[in-house]
Amino acid sequence: MLNLSNLSPQPGSRKNRKRVGRGQGSGHGKTATRGEKGYKSRSGSSIRPGFEGGQMPLHRRLPKRGFTNIFRKEFAIINVSDLNRFEAGSTVDREALVKSGLIKKNAERVKLLANGELDRALTIKVDKISNSARGKVETAGGMVEGI
Repeated sequence: MLNLSNLSPQPGSRKNRKRVGRGQGSGHGKTATRGEKGYKSRSGSSIRPGFEGGQMPLHRRLPKRGFTNIFRKEFAIINVSDLNRFEAGSTVDREALVKSGLIKKNAERVKLLANGELDRALTIKVDKISNSARGKVETAGGMVEGI
């Protein structure tokens, strides 16, 4: 009968660790499975990722592309369907969006996109709004104020 006192792993499921450099009788003595001479047989040797044996590596052979625009403006994106959590007639501005958890506190600019439907009249104050989102807000009886 099988119980906790006679449990054992399946045969072949556990392998012994290879103990290298422990004498010729072990079969892994002398060079300790590192081969003969060369960089990889020395202590402290580790080849960094992307090293191609001294050949010019691929990441340096390929040309550089593109640039980083230092004047780029990041917008936190919200959709029209996200605004249904606010009560009808309320004003939705940056502070209200942060309080509701739709955007993070450090988001500098907010853009409203038209994904989804709006079923209540709200006053929206955001930095940017798409034309179709503006149409959906005004169709629902709300109004958009630019900042």
